[in-house]
Amino acid sequence: MSSALINESPREKQEAATSRNEDPSQTHSADHHDLSPQQVRQAIRLIQCPVCSLPIHEPYTLPCGRSLCKACIPSPRPRVNVSYPLDASRLQGFDCPFPDCSKDHAVGDCNPDVCLGKILDAFESELIKQREVATKANITSHLALDDGWGATGVPSLRDTDTPSRELAGGLLVASFTLAEEGHLKHGDDVVFTKEVDGQQTAFDSLVLDRIKEAVRPEMECQVCYALFYEPITTSCGHTFCRSCLQRVLDHSKCCPICRRAVTIQPVVHREASPTNQLIEKMILAFWPQLLGDRKQTVLAETRDNGNSGYDIAVFVCTLSFPGMPTFLHVFEPRYRLMIRRALEGNRTFGMVLYDGQGFKELGTLLRIVNCEFFPDGRSLIETVGLSRFRITQHSILDGYIVANIQKISDISQAEEEEAEAAETSRQRSPSLSRDGSPHSGHSSSSDKLPMTPNQLDTTPTNDLMELSLDFVHRMQEQSVKWLTSRILTIYGECPEDPATFPWWFASILPLNDREKYRLLGTRSVRERLKICCGWVMEWERNMW
Repeated sequence: MSSALINESPREKQEAATSRNEDPSQTHSADHHDLSPQQVRQAIRLIQCPVCSLPIHEPYTLPCGRSLCKACIPSPRPRVNVSYPLDASRLQGFDCPFPDCSKDHAVGDCNPDVCLGKILDAFESELIKQREVATKANITSHLALDDGWGATGVPSLRDTDTPSRELAGGLLVASFTLAEEGHLKHGDDVVFTKEVDGQQTAFDSLVLDRIKEAVRPEMECQVCYALFYEPITTSCGHTFCRSCLQRVLDHSKCCPICRRAVTIQPVVHREASPTNQLIEKMILAFWPQLLGDRKQTVLAETRDNGNSGYDIAVFVCTLSFPGMPTFLHVFEPRYRLMIRRALEGNRTFGMVLYDGQGFKELGTLLRIVNCEFFPDGRSLIETVGLSRFRITQHSILDGYIVANIQKISDISQAEEEEAEAAETSRQRSPSLSRDGSPHSGHSSSSDKLPMTPNQLDTTPTNDLMELSLDFVHRMQEQSVKWLTSRILTIYGECPEDPATFPWWFASILPLNDREKYRLLGTRSVRERLKICCGWVMEWERNMW
């Protein structure tokens, strides 16, 4: 849908003027245009399920951004070659029923779309209410299904037996009745067999205005409380603006409404986090002017970062990782200034590694969690890693580096599972023990360590995690120096979450920074665990 169904009402024009800081009293409204049959059909198609063609009941929005009735979701089947995430809700899936997608969706990624459910309830309730009004006022329309021959330029082949129906309401309400009765397929059009009079068109405009008023309160993001811009529906069924959800996920991994874990990075990986297509179509159809204003507001907020047009200030010093603490002794005047500005702003800055010749392009965004100043101006800063980035452009501001960055984040869980299934489905060689002999029978995970990169590639993700944990536990039993209680106090006990473990492992393992730096460019948990297991293999070989 590329255009509005109808001009915005005077109240909506005033709302748009207010959002642009204009005087609403100076906003002049134009008369509504009559709705064409095509516009009426577009409006009713918005609430029809593309699978069953009935008005959508109990809407679900799939990970691909398409919506349908709960009853139209295909029956689930077991998923194979998937070990991470080890979640019962992801052990079953189904092929997307939409031909232009056809991906394998996990059952756990599909939940009732809370926002769309409220929107559709309000939309259909208003149509039913106005149908009763039309019945009492004796407003009717005559329409029939369009067999498509007129559009082909061969109207003589039109099916003359297509029955015409007289239904209560203008074109809008009458078309809804056809869809509700199951007589209007999602892809079909309708034709009006009698001339439409002014009473019908005026009633249609009134009905559409009432519909827009009814659904407008449900079209607001619960983070910014403004009209959705690029609406994203999470796997838990809640919808937010794309940029608002990204802002929340910078400091939390939970949905701001239900607190369930959210694993997507909607700004970075747009292809893996598509917009809610149906909500986006409704907004574009009903409030194009407001949508344009929202776009300008979001773009302005993105540009206003306080770093002279650059995204972040950059501290060139050491290697940091997401979720891990980094402690800094700040004494250089340029970095004192940078830290003061960060504290006055959003308390964040970038950290990149210095390698002897210059700074690396990959780094980690840090948030200041504690700061202690000394009388001579020095300070001790405690930070925690938020996310990774790649520097795309940089400059100098008051002696320190400022940069434009591109965030790096992981692929979606569905893509993670696809990668594991593709790799582990290949033929695997028998596991080798640490002395190089083939395995037979049952043995501990420490005796089944893969010995070649090819074996790592075909090892299930969950097994990679078990092998890594087994190594850490054995090192603790040997009381190695890099696993002392002081180190564990700083970085925490060994995490059992595969998404967190590699960052923790890299933070404490006595390995050169060049090797650890490889983790920053990875995009999947599986890829990082293979790197960690490679380090374990090297350690075991050296010890042996």
